[in-house]
Amino acid sequence: MTPERLARLSALRRALHQIPEVSGAEEKTAAMVADYLRRYEPDQLLTGLGGHGIAAVYEGRADGPTVLIRCELDGLPIEELSDQPYRSTHAGRGHLCGHDGHMAMVAALAEDLSANRPARGRAVLLFQPAEETGRGAAAVIADPVFAQIAPDYAFSLHNFPGLPVGQVALCSGPANCASRGMRIKLTGKTSHAAAPQDGVSPAGAIAQLLPALAGLSSGAELGAEFALVTLTHARLGEATFGIAPGSGEVWATLRTVTDTRMERLIAAATAQAEQACAAEGLAFSTGFDDVFDACANHPEAVAVLRAAATAAGCPVQMQDMPQRWSEDFGQFAKQAKTAMFWLGSGTDQPQLHNPDYDFPDAAIPAGTGVFLHTVRHLLG
Repeated sequence: MTPERLARLSALRRALHQIPEVSGAEEKTAAMVADYLRRYEPDQLLTGLGGHGIAAVYEGRADGPTVLIRCELDGLPIEELSDQPYRSTHAGRGHLCGHDGHMAMVAALAEDLSANRPARGRAVLLFQPAEETGRGAAAVIADPVFAQIAPDYAFSLHNFPGLPVGQVALCSGPANCASRGMRIKLTGKTSHAAAPQDGVSPAGAIAQLLPALAGLSSGAELGAEFALVTLTHARLGEATFGIAPGSGEVWATLRTVTDTRMERLIAAATAQAEQACAAEGLAFSTGFDDVFDACANHPEAVAVLRAAATAAGCPVQMQDMPQRWSEDFGQFAKQAKTAMFWLGSGTDQPQLHNPDYDFPDAAIPAGTGVFLHTVRHLLG
């Protein structure tokens, strides 16, 4: 990649970095991306997919498969801590997961595909909304317009602090854990704080539930029986001294390698809530948010990515363990051969979602190269 081209893509990345928008609210981001893509004359530019999603379509000269390259539009509800001139201009919002860098790399493909259309099939560059909440991929797939671009293959990446810039990590099989946020709502009866015996307090049940839920975690290794329950929030009544509480909530994030194990973990957590509430005479209900299915790489798609990374000059590190974090990219595996790779963003980088994280522009050429060789491998 020439210095001039890297400077152009870095400018795009930094412009996107300044306007982070949370899941479902990516209007300005989508507009900036669409304006950039129009310069490179896609055969179709689809907007409003599953919310603010965008897809640029480049048709080949002959029949062939549809290859989708996916990145994410959304930022995070975290205040950025930075003195960079391109720091976030949106208070309480930040591109602290590197999605701005992912967008720049996929946007770079538009320039290549505009200059040299695929020999066959078609390439689809998808800028997906709402990845951080786990709702975006499903919303895009459910959009009736998506049927026009339904892929045979789908590929994505995530930057990876801790790996050297430009190094690729890849695994076959499970790639990202399933996870979901579980809310347990407990309902009893309030009473005067001077007569707590006349009410039904959830305090005892919450005291039982916190260690019981945490105790459902099992296995340090990311194998089939791995389960992790992370307690994230608890509430007991209202913030007052005159009322014995009559309601409460416990929130926990459940995490497993497989969807089958997740169903068992949900059942076990629900049973703990039922037992604790029955003992205290409470009613309870459960709800779920940020639902991510397990993400698994297809062996054929992995082979394509491995060859593409080698052709792009990127060192490849094969792994036999998935990542603990979750990804909604797995939704595309229900209809396509999919694979995600991890791209090194530096050994001295802050962790993802840290308030001082900033995607390194130096990683743009490597990610762009892997994606471009992937498209050329399958479509010519």
